[in-house]
Order: sequence, then structure tokens, then C-alpha cells
Amino acid sequence: MESKNKEENSYARSLIEANLNSIIVIDQTGKITDTNQVFIEIAGKDRKTILGSYCFDYFTNPQKVKAVCKQIFKEGYINDYELTITDHKEKDVLFNGFVYKDREEKVLGAILMARSIEKQKVIEHELREAKVIAEKATKIAEDATKTAEDATKIAEEAVKSKQQFLSNMSHEIRTPMNAIIGFTKVVLKTDLTAKQKEYLTAIKISGDALIVLINDILDLAKVDAGKMIFEKTPFKLALSVTAMLHLFETKIQEKNLKLITNYDKRIPEVLIGDPTRLHQIVLNLVSNAVKFTNKGMIVVSVQLLSQDDEKVSIEFSISDSGIGVPADKMEKIFENFQQAYSGSSKIYGGTGLGLAIAKQLVESQGGNIQVKSEINKGATFSFILDFEKTTAEAVLEPEIIELSREIKDTKILVVEDMELNQLLMKTLLDDFGFECDITANGKLAIEKLKTKTYDIILMDLQMPEMDGFEATEYIRNTMKSQVPIIALTADVTTTDVEKCKAVGMNDYMAKPVDERLLYSKLIAFSKKPILIIEHKKGQNGEVKKIKYVDMNYLIKLTKSNPILMTDMINAYLKQTPPLIATIKKSLITKDWKSIQSAIHKMLPSFSIMGISPDVEKIAKKIQEYAFALEISIEINELIFELEKACGEACEELEEELENLKR
Repeated sequence: MESKNKEENSYARSLIEANLNSIIVIDQTGKITDTNQVFIEIAGKDRKTILGSYCFDYFTNPQKVKAVCKQIFKEGYINDYELTITDHKEKDVLFNGFVYKDREEKVLGAILMARSIEKQKVIEHELREAKVIAEKATKIAEDATKTAEDATKIAEEAVKSKQQFLSNMSHEIRTPMNAIIGFTKVVLKTDLTAKQKEYLTAIKISGDALIVLINDILDLAKVDAGKMIFEKTPFKLALSVTAMLHLFETKIQEKNLKLITNYDKRIPEVLIGDPTRLHQIVLNLVSNAVKFTNKGMIVVSVQLLSQDDEKVSIEFSISDSGIGVPADKMEKIFENFQQAYSGSSKIYGGTGLGLAIAKQLVESQGGNIQVKSEINKGATFSFILDFEKTTAEAVLEPEIIELSREIKDTKILVVEDMELNQLLMKTLLDDFGFECDITANGKLAIEKLKTKTYDIILMDLQMPEMDGFEATEYIRNTMKSQVPIIALTADVTTTDVEKCKAVGMNDYMAKPVDERLLYSKLIAFSKKPILIIEHKKGQNGEVKKIKYVDMNYLIKLTKSNPILMTDMINAYLKQTPPLIATIKKSLITKDWKSIQSAIHKMLPSFSIMGISPDVEKIAKKIQEYAFALEISIEINELIFELEKACGEACEELEEELENLKR
């Protein structure tokens, strides 16, 4: 018996010392019976002095601590009281605790945990500073160009109404720019005087430059904020590379350059990865090569480095015979807003963000990017990425097709609420030779579909009365129609793309609409309607059930003590559902403090119970929105995901409780 007690004491000591939080074990009077090294260092006293003293004496508000301890012994646990440990040095903490019992369910004492929130307060401060910087950036953009004045004002209103800043900024600036650039292209095709053509060309060049700037800044912000999510989609790499290089044909011909492509035929036809982000990396690097090369050639190589049964490692390299990069500027060119030469932006244009974004996109996927160069002899940028192998079919991507008028009698319904964009789309479609109808929202589109048949629908996402998602869902589920639907969106986010897939859309296009890409997609769908963004799985594909609780972690933490495991699981099952209910209710009433408080209470339990880190990431994203006082579609989805994940975790833990009883 004595040996067993020694073993249990040793085990309890290991458990306490293994925790990174401050831990105090007290009896029912508040006297400290045990502690860990973390608390000893913060308190600034030796273990002998601390043991036997009262826990209340180590905090700046002893009365509050007494009340908290009283509540712990009354209710069995307590969550997230903000206190300050004093004496050796003051440290702000969140105070948590729960009682522990003997085998006869008699309460012996309580275990108190204090988690530092100093880092969290720093994050809150940085978030406030970031919002101030974002507002200043909006003001600078407003002063810099009259073209974006209306969009900037709309974006400022979005900030004032606490909408998601980046998403709205992107949407509102791109929408008028879509009309400006689109109508400029249309007018340039008409008979003009030399001066008129010169002025309109200047407008188009300025508009294109502004769109590049907007895209670069938004992409950089997404990467820096850790919000860039990488998809795992089956795609044909060779087709993707060919489609990308098509975009540079005109510019390469204008500069009288030669383009050479070396593609390794050993590479499997279909791979799993993020083709959109790969396009972005390669487009940035090829664009750079074209920009800084005035004679000679550009060589794009895609080579297989290695492969096994599950994945392939591929090296992409883009070589040019341009001006090159000085040795002392090799590292600098990958920094934000930097170029190799101080006058590069004036001579060649650009934001100095292309290489920075390419580098971050590569590294965020576990790859690396390098550059080799000699002055006036050119440069070679190369990067290596891994892709998974698959037996699934690829996401089909129509090739860019040259403009022609071969396909007639194709009826297209455009669903778009902005009058300027309606007029632009009608002009483009008339120019292509398609028959089109225009309607202002999803509700009106459905009415038209009841009386007329269309071959393709171009569907805006954000509209009054009924948006594009709701309309598509109705068309697919209620009307049982499989008419091809292409989404038109000013802000191509991963969330939007996933929602497009979920409701049954076939493809999507970013605004401002590229007329060649639009035409190629319309041709592809009118020839053979296909589900472009539906991800098809191979016959052998298996859907694996996600596990939310790592019992190995919990077993290790408790040293397999069934009583402690049972108490901890019961405490989690008791506290979690009410916290989820509070979050859902608080979102409806916009009670941000309650959301913040509920998330604070949940976060410690995730690490204690061995809950998947993905769940903690979801909770922290919700917390970010709550701190920023922002309500959006994304926070709704995040809360739904959190509720689902916590529900699954609770079910798993209930099963484990049954196992423990047995």
C-alpha cells in the first residue's frame, strides 16, 4: 500500500511539473499543499515558504481569490478569472480550477491553474495598431488617385459599419474598376482620332496598374495575416502551365522575345495541390522575366526531382536573358516593396511585391525559392514544391481560346445588380455574338428561368433581395436545373470558392472580367457543359472520419489515472455545451464581450483535453473577429465549424467515459 501511495505521489508530481502554466494545489481552507516550478519562479519564493501558506496572499486582490476558491468548492470548477500574481513580479493571468476527489467521491482539495495573458494583451494592442494602419492606408489610396475615390469612400463606410475590411475593400475597388477598364477596351475598338486613342490607352494602362497594385497589397495582407488557405485539388499540371504561358504571348511577341518551355514528361498527369496559388507564383516570376528582358529568350522548365508512392517533388525554374540582379541585392528583392535597382519602379513599373508574394506562397507550402544571376546576362528564379499523387480525375480547366464567332445561338442570362456592370457585360456578350438577357438579382433570375431556357448563367455573388448563392441553391435543388452557372466575384476568397462548390456552381471568374478568359469559358460550357470546380474522387477514395480528441495526450497527461481522467472529461462535457450556446446567442445580439469571454474559457480546455489544434485555430479566429467587433459571413461559418467540432469531441469523450467505466 505504501509503495502504491509513493507511486501515485510521484505520478502527481510529474503531472504538475509537466504543465507550462502556474499550478497550485490547495486544501479546502486555501492552504497550498503543492505547486510547480513555474509558480515558484513567478512568486519569487522558495518551495518551503510557499507550502503551507495561503494562496490568497500571492495575488493583488486576495478577496477576489477567496471568492473564486469558494465557488470552486461549491460548483466543482471555475473558468477564466482575470487576476494578477504579485510579490516577486506582477503577472496578469487567467485563473482556472477544479476540485479533485478520492475514490469515495469525497472532495480532497482543488487544483488551480494560472495562464499568462500578457502575450494576448500584446496581440490586442497590435491588432488595434493594425486597424489604425489600415485606415491610414485607405486615406493614402484616396489621395493617390481620383479613379478610386468612390470605391475608397465605400470602403471607409465598410470599416465604419464594422464589416470585414480587406474583403470589402477588394470588392468595392474592383467593381468600379471593372467598368472603367471594360468600357475603355470597348471604346478602343471603335473608330477614334489619334488623340482620343492616346487618352483612352492612358486610362486603360492606369486602370490595369491600379488593379495590379490592389491585388498585390491584398494578397500580401492575406499571407501576412495567415489567412491564405491552400487547397488540395486534383489538377493537370501540364495543362495549367500551358494556360499560364498563353497569357504572356502578346507581350512576348511585342518585345520580340523567344519563349522556350521544357516540361518533364515523367511527371504524373494528375496531381493534388493548389493550382490557383501555383499560377500566382509562376505568373509573378514569368511577369518579372518579361518585364526585365528586352532581347533574347525566356525559358520555363518544369522538372521531376523525385517521387515515391504518395508524392512527387517538382522544380520550377524561369530563366531570362535580361538585366540581371546585383549580388548584393539577391536577398533584398524578396522583401516587400523592394526592387533590385532604386529606379526600377520608375523605369519598369510595379509595386515591388511580386517576388515577396511568390516567396511567401512557396514557403507557406513547405517549399523554397532561389535566384541565380549575373548582371546583364539574366537571372534564373527556381522553386521546389511537393504535390500528392492521386487516382482522382483532374479539375477540368478550359484552355484559353482565341476570340472568334464560331458558336452562335448561345443564350446567356447575366445576373448582376450594378447598372454599369450590366451594361459592360451586355456590350461584351453582344460583341462576342451571344444572345443575352440581363436581370438585377437572384429572385428575378429565377422568374426568368421559369419562362425561358438559357445555355449559361453568369451569376454575381453579392446582390440585394436574393444573392448568387441562394439563387443557385434554388435553381439546383428546387428547379432541378443543371444549367451551367459561372460565378462573378470581385473578391475571390477561399470561403467564396468553397461556397460556390457547395451550392452547385460550375466555375467562377474574378472581376474585372478578362474578356478572353470569359469567352474561352463560355465556349467551353456551350460545347460541353462540365462541372469545373467540382472535385471528383477516384473509385478507391475513402472518406476518413476526423478524430478531434487525442486520447494518447490525455492518458500521458494523467498518467492513466482513471479517476482523474473521468473528472477531467466530465468537467469538459459540463462546461462546453453552455459555452457554445453562449457564443451562438451572443453573435445574434452582437455581444462581443460575451463571445470573447466564452472563447477565453474554452481555449485552456483544448490543450488539457488533447483537442485537435485545428479546433483551437477556429476558436482563435472567432476571437479575432470578436476583438475587432466585426460580424461577417465568415464568423457565422467559423462558429458553425466550432459547434460541430466540439460536438464531435464531446461524443468521442462520452465514448471514452464508457470505456473507462468498463
